[in-house]
Amino acid sequence: MPAAPTSLPALEKIEFDASVDLWRAAPAPVRAAHAPEVRQVGAATCMTSRGVEPAAIFRRAVGLGVERAASEAELDAALAYMNGLAQRYAVPVAPPYQPASLAAWLERRGFTRGYAWMKFSRPCDTSFKAQTDLEIRVVGREHGAGFGRVIAEGFGMPAAIAAWVGMLPGRAHWACVMAFAESRPVAAGVAYVRGEYAWLGFGATLPAFRRHGAQNALLVRRLAEAASRGARTAVTETGERLPDKPSSSYRNILRLGFHERYLRQNYLSPLQQHP
Repeated sequence: MPAAPTSLPALEKIEFDASVDLWRAAPAPVRAAHAPEVRQVGAATCMTSRGVEPAAIFRRAVGLGVERAASEAELDAALAYMNGLAQRYAVPVAPPYQPASLAAWLERRGFTRGYAWMKFSRPCDTSFKAQTDLEIRVVGREHGAGFGRVIAEGFGMPAAIAAWVGMLPGRAHWACVMAFAESRPVAAGVAYVRGEYAWLGFGATLPAFRRHGAQNALLVRRLAEAASRGARTAVTETGERLPDKPSSSYRNILRLGFHERYLRQNYLSPLQQHP
């Protein structure tokens, strides 16, 4: 199947829109403990939080160079805001970002390359099937606590993330899908749908229930759910494939007909600025 015709801004924007809405969904206890905040600084959308890692997810300045060429002044304005928070953060940069010197600007300011992410896309359709002995279904608010717990435990994240992600089932634009072993929730994933695009993320499985086909089945169900909501193109990403870093997620994504689009580097801010 050929890759769907898509543009860089659209592929990036659907992911960043999903992240911004996740920040807006944070419940009061999470806000009190981790201060998640979204701030627009010129062309950059700055998403911050306190006390949760990794920086490449929980503290990012995104959007620079995506829809138009960024200037050094715009970059410095975003960095000044992020540096004022005294926490390490990331600035994502992909080869199609503009200008081509954006990565060099960051490196001159002491930024270093972190673990890069591969961006994928494919049409939303139901042409793929997946075999699993688990029950797969879309869930609502009544499963919020279990949904959040599975994702937090599956990724090895702190309990606070469970309460945060647990706000997504039943929220507008989010399709939350879970896998059940009998009545126990054991795997989960989301699709965030806006217009013709859907972002697929947070695919996690409890360690004891891996190798049951959960993630393939969850991807198939999310593609179908996104298509039913009007999306035509699905977008996702995972860490780059390295010889010493095997990735079942990467293999699952390719197996379901996604196409590699580009590698996006996560530039990490200098450590010395953030004691």
